[in-house]
Amino acid sequence: QNKTVFVFQKRNKTTVLSAGSSGEGSSGVNQLPGYHVRDKDLGKIHRAACEGDVAKVEQILLLRRNGPNDKDKRNRTALHLACAGGRPAVVTLLVKWKCQLNICDSENRTALIKAVQCQQEECTSILLEHGADPNLVDVKGYTALHYAAFGPNISIAAKLLSYNANIEARDKDDLTPLLLAVSENQQQMVEFLLQKEANIHAVDKMKRTALILAVNFASSSVVRLLLEQGVDISPQDCYGRNAEDYAVIKGHQM
Repeated sequence: QNKTVFVFQKRNKTTVLSAGSSGEGSSGVNQLPGYHVRDKDLGKIHRAACEGDVAKVEQILLLRRNGPNDKDKRNRTALHLACAGGRPAVVTLLVKWKCQLNICDSENRTALIKAVQCQQEECTSILLEHGADPNLVDVKGYTALHYAAFGPNISIAAKLLSYNANIEARDKDDLTPLLLAVSENQQQMVEFLLQKEANIHAVDKMKRTALILAVNFASSSVVRLLLEQGVDISPQDCYGRNAEDYAVIKGHQM
């Protein structure tokens, strides 16, 4: 399981809280799992949430120095920051204080989306158990399940589906979580989503099937997995090519 790594640096008396990036995936998506946080952007409650200081967060709330839904200068609540940093005790406290679970940050991401993006399973569970909506979308059209599909953590995806996450949700490029998992070569996730009856015949905006994406971006084992499921080889993408055509171009055998 990936851990979000936070590094504290000093720049002109400003503390910078930066998260390690998982880089850009083969589908062209730049995944920055955490937040770049500067002291000057934060309120008292946001700083305490970043640090995981439960007592400080509660004191701030009791003294009404900040409310549980107050946003920082980048539209993040304490809940967003606690989820990104893997601070389940802070998340539990904020939920106890009846914070709003579905507030969005400047990229239209909820705290749940951020928890899943950062692979914070405990925070994800707390939010879902208290009614967070798993089907809201961010600026890219991604749901929490799309972000789960980027990684190998099956239990997070299973938890989302148990709370009625839409397995056929589409992003702005019409990629479903299954198509995204294929394009990111996440074989375990592909197997899991197929077991959960994800539509193997789905196509994206470029009319690319799961098999076409697998031939272009994934391993031979993912290609073999799809073929074993009886996927049709013949459908063509917007360029008039099918999976077999791409296999020839790439020097693969099908």
